[in-house]
Amino acid sequence: MRILLAGLLAASALPVLAQTAPAPPPLSAAEQAADRAIATIRDRALDDEVAWSITEDLTTEVGQRLAGTEAEARARAWAIRRLTSLGFANVRIDPFTMPVWERGFERADLVGPYPQRLVVAALGNSASTPPGGVTGEVIAFASVDALRAAPAEQVRGKIVYIGHDMPRTQDGSGYGIYGAPRRQGPTIAAQKGAAAILVRSIGTDREHRNPHTGVMSFAEGVKPIPAGALSNPDADQLERVVKRSGERRPTLRLILESTLKTNQQSGNVIAEVPGRDPNAAPVLVSCHLDSWDLGTGAFDDAAGCGIVTAAAKRIMDAGTPARPIRIVWFGAEEVGLFGGLDYRAKYGKLPHHAIMESDFGADRVWRVDSRLGEARIGEARQLQRALLPLGVVPGSLTETDGSDIGPMVADGLPGAALQQDGTRYFDIHHTPDDTLAVIDKAQLRQNVAAWTGALAVLAGPITPRSATRPRR
Repeated sequence: MRILLAGLLAASALPVLAQTAPAPPPLSAAEQAADRAIATIRDRALDDEVAWSITEDLTTEVGQRLAGTEAEARARAWAIRRLTSLGFANVRIDPFTMPVWERGFERADLVGPYPQRLVVAALGNSASTPPGGVTGEVIAFASVDALRAAPAEQVRGKIVYIGHDMPRTQDGSGYGIYGAPRRQGPTIAAQKGAAAILVRSIGTDREHRNPHTGVMSFAEGVKPIPAGALSNPDADQLERVVKRSGERRPTLRLILESTLKTNQQSGNVIAEVPGRDPNAAPVLVSCHLDSWDLGTGAFDDAAGCGIVTAAAKRIMDAGTPARPIRIVWFGAEEVGLFGGLDYRAKYGKLPHHAIMESDFGADRVWRVDSRLGEARIGEARQLQRALLPLGVVPGSLTETDGSDIGPMVADGLPGAALQQDGTRYFDIHHTPDDTLAVIDKAQLRQNVAAWTGALAVLAGPITPRSATRPRR
């Protein structure tokens, strides 16, 4: 997300630069013909059914897919069958091992002064409470910085609570800033001797009593403590109780049970669309297969897998692209980008024509960013032209992003990003509400059309599959 934020800041300067930048030269006849061919393939994708089928079937037949568990293994086997049946080449699993954290029983109860139950979910990598839980006074902070500034004796032995007020944004840029209580808070609280920590869920929904889980980690040498997230309505409730309690702090009993296993298997699922030149650098399109365990991972990220796969199939059915397309369903993204880091270690130094990822829900693509380099500025402009009829505005020509591909973006590999509307993304993200019910079919199809147009540019030109039936 740091990469995303940097890209957004760079993109924000574009309108000013555009006032002084020279207008692009008129399109040649060949460029106009290429644009028309891309538009035909792109617009047909607005009737796509493949992305919905993948999203529906994966979330129904497998369900939640916590990284490194038997459920994720079933998802990989499912993915192999589906990608093979769709006609892709070289379908395979690239395995790796990783530690696995699994959720157990969890409960939070205010003991006094106003006894009641609160809705909580453990954060990934939380320590377990002792048998019977932990009971302590609640000490509340408005921010990570306020906790950092507090003396250790004020925190020691207490249950820390950190609040925040994350706003909705179209680009999701608040996640980096407002995620600090989840990412940094547990280490700071543990260093100061807290018995446990609770944070307001890193989400923008204020009505649903759904806690948002998510991964966090403790700094090296810090003894882990129990760490959980309260649903936003329950965080509101606790803050009201703290305010009414005055100097007599409320008391809370917390039970968070979990298990940690080492050397469990995960893996990336890889498939390909062959290009006319088998030695050409591939266009990598990706998503992540794993999900958190509270919902069925439709928005995050079964839909992303459906979108990129449907677009790649559209290109494959239209003919043979100039360059190979490599589809990667990354494993273990949610818990630490293990799949992306494994791919980078194995293949990250090899040439890639472009790398891309869909991992921000399924609502419409509204902006396209790219970083292809000065020598490929014409290709970047063609990408912008290809997506403009779908309501996708041109963004940065010097920035791109993605979760699993982020480290490779930082290494300098060229790429593009089809930015989705994230206005409601953090209402759903990492909650029990992440199910098929939140997917809007029309917006999903617009994503497929945008990705199809992008692939027609980046992997093309396409030699039509004449006198043969499209693959099914």
